Amino acid sequence: MDFNQIKYERINYNEYKEIYRDILSKMDRAESFDKYLDLLNKINNMRNRLETMKTLAQIKFSIDTTDDFYSAENDYWDELGPMFSDLDMDLYKNILDSSYVDQLETKYGRQYIDLIRCSVKSFSKDIIGLLQEENKLMSEYTQLLASASIDFEGKKRNLSDMSIFMSDNDRDIRKSAIRAHTKFFEDNEDKFDSIFDSLVKLRDSMAKKLGYKNFVELGYYRMSRTVYNSDMVAKLRQNVKNKYLPIIEDLNKEEAKRIGLDKITYYDEKLEFLDGNAKLVGDGEYIIEKGKDMYKNMSGETEEFYKFLIDNNLFDVAARENKAMGGYCTILPDYREPFIFGNFNGTVDDIDVLTHEAGHAFQMYMSRDIPVPELVFPTLDSCEIHSMSMEFLTYPWMEMFFGDDTEKYKKYHHDSAIKFLPYGCLVDHFQHLVYENPNMSVDERKSAWRELERDYLPGRDYEDLDLLNRGGYWFRQGHIYKDPFYYIDYVLAQLCALDFYELMNKDYKKAWEKYLSICSIGGKYSFIDMVNIAGISNPFN
Repeated sequence: MDFNQIKYERINYNEYKEIYRDILSKMDRAESFDKYLDLLNKINNMRNRLETMKTLAQIKFSIDTTDDFYSAENDYWDELGPMFSDLDMDLYKNILDSSYVDQLETKYGRQYIDLIRCSVKSFSKDIIGLLQEENKLMSEYTQLLASASIDFEGKKRNLSDMSIFMSDNDRDIRKSAIRAHTKFFEDNEDKFDSIFDSLVKLRDSMAKKLGYKNFVELGYYRMSRTVYNSDMVAKLRQNVKNKYLPIIEDLNKEEAKRIGLDKITYYDEKLEFLDGNAKLVGDGEYIIEKGKDMYKNMSGETEEFYKFLIDNNLFDVAARENKAMGGYCTILPDYREPFIFGNFNGTVDDIDVLTHEAGHAFQMYMSRDIPVPELVFPTLDSCEIHSMSMEFLTYPWMEMFFGDDTEKYKKYHHDSAIKFLPYGCLVDHFQHLVYENPNMSVDERKSAWRELERDYLPGRDYEDLDLLNRGGYWFRQGHIYKDPFYYIDYVLAQLCALDFYELMNKDYKKAWEKYLSICSIGGKYSFIDMVNIAGISNPFN
């Protein structure tokens, strides 16, 4: 189905609930496993339809956050989403209490049942009102970021537009751009603080209503973590610091020498080469078009996949006013279609959309025939292996996009992967600290972030940027607001992707075969099981 031809229809909650509960009552009386399975499939078809309409509304809202119709639909799903989730909890409890639960585990695997248990542990009717308020606050954050309109170089620009100037090889332009970018957050400091403060208190209330000490344990269940805990994550963070901070110190010294400085400050972090960073040889349309050649040459599977995306208009990557920031990949279950959302800005970040988000989309495409909604794609820690590894696996074709600057791009990308690791740990550590101490003041939170920055990013120097010196950098990190405890997944996956990078340099064909094997199994396995299937190192070791 062409994305532009998909018709949106709001799902009526009361009608949906009546049908759903009727099927559940029949499941209670099912006289055989085959009959139970048939009824479960009927409910899953309903759930797929629901998820398709909800996701379609969210995509349309992301494309234009000022669209009155889809803004209202986004509000509808913010309000009704938890009530639909409540019905799914009734289904999950039915499954766990059913005499057929062992047969379901045999058919779909242990991970399927573990995921259901996590969902049940993270939800109750008692927190529906809090979940509705959480959704509204997260949408408010999205709209606040999208509202940025920065006067720079004679034009109104959004936050994404500023990236190209923030890495300009003219230091005065970089400084002006970074100051203008930071000023948006300074001007809205109270709003960013207020939204997050409300989110923290809401999430803490949810946790306590569900019987947890604080939101940390609940947050792990919401992330469907079935094989590791916060103690293991804390050890991982320490291991990353021990191993990578000395390496990053050397990379920063090397970068400073390359661009003729004694020391890298925040104004210089994004400049890798004195004569300018790697430059794309074409615009957004060129990148999408050349993607055809890249994925055709990569494999038969990727050629088919990319043609499917193009033929069905499953991209929206042009930056526009009032468009939500960032990039993501999602799925429209009824049509078994991935959709890629992004904001091209003329920098190397545009290639990440073509590789990182396409890595997610490729996994979804390869797993699209799995009939169970919970298993079409894996937990997010595993999902990010697909995306981050695809960034490296596309290296052989980067000349199409960077020409003579290809080696510059690879140097930048590889070093950025290493430098990201302690930052990813910093975000995770900050979230643990915040949710273990939910009554911190807004100033205490910023101070805590700044102290952690000094631990994880010891070389970072903000010079005269007041908000950032006070610990306000994290306002721009959407995962902190919208996806608590997600960010460590990127660290886990980056370590796995670096393993794929080392393997592909020795034997590209073998690396690709391993990658393809984990794209085809969807979410049937836990993170650690998937790492073992891929034959790469377990980051927790």
